Amino acid sequence: MSVEPYGADEESAAVLRTVGRVIKMCRERAGLTQAALGAQIGYSEEQVSSVERGRRAPMEEFLDAADRALEADGLISALKGDVEKARFPKKVRDLAKLEAQAVEICAYDNSVVNGLLQTEEYLRAVFGSRRPAFSEDEVDQLVAARLARQRIVECTPPCPAFSFVHDEAALRRRVGGKMVLRRQLERLLEVGQMPHVEIQVLPLESEDNGGLDGPFHLLRLRDGATVGHSDIQLVSRLISDRRELQILELRYGIIRAQALTPRTSLTYIEKLLGET
Repeated sequence: MSVEPYGADEESAAVLRTVGRVIKMCRERAGLTQAALGAQIGYSEEQVSSVERGRRAPMEEFLDAADRALEADGLISALKGDVEKARFPKKVRDLAKLEAQAVEICAYDNSVVNGLLQTEEYLRAVFGSRRPAFSEDEVDQLVAARLARQRIVECTPPCPAFSFVHDEAALRRRVGGKMVLRRQLERLLEVGQMPHVEIQVLPLESEDNGGLDGPFHLLRLRDGATVGHSDIQLVSRLISDRRELQILELRYGIIRAQALTPRTSLTYIEKLLGET
């Protein structure tokens, strides 16, 4: 029985198998073993084997190095666009597509810092804490997917307007340790200075919290539609039902009103940084 990459749907798995066959064909034409190719491009024999079998999505560096080593005249490098799309689980691709169409993205988080704002070491710690544990390849895949989604925050204008509300607990939890959290808080202070981004904190001392049911996103699209997204435990779902969206929109408005203002929130994050 073949093993597909974590979270892969059949469409993306088929792309990765095709990419693997192309690389294998070029390698055999060049008269190299998997071990020999790996030695030339700086990867292990097992990594080359995983790519050729379609079990691992190769990074751009792998494809470019293999193209040069196998003298493929750009054939392998040209696969980067296909691999970029196939690398990520379908739910990530669907969400990234909606984010690209959004004029406003609103998010409430109460456990960890929002994924669009996470530093690489912080998000590696988040994925690394998952039980049962992800494999190293799965973590690499998820990290790459998350970093790719983050590009929208620092995109070329016009950018979507962003509103992030974090429960203070998410900003105090030492995911990855003290220094990882410090650098994450510094990242929030940096992003919070961007004109299209507002970051708010809902303090632990607040007696009211409309977000106790958990984190969620609201995406307002260019065509006027609104889509919600909820990712809790084993369930990741997009929400388009108008009645459910009305509840989420009402809830987000209440949460935002209960939180500190954006300016006061940045001062509060500076205070948390000093305490960390």
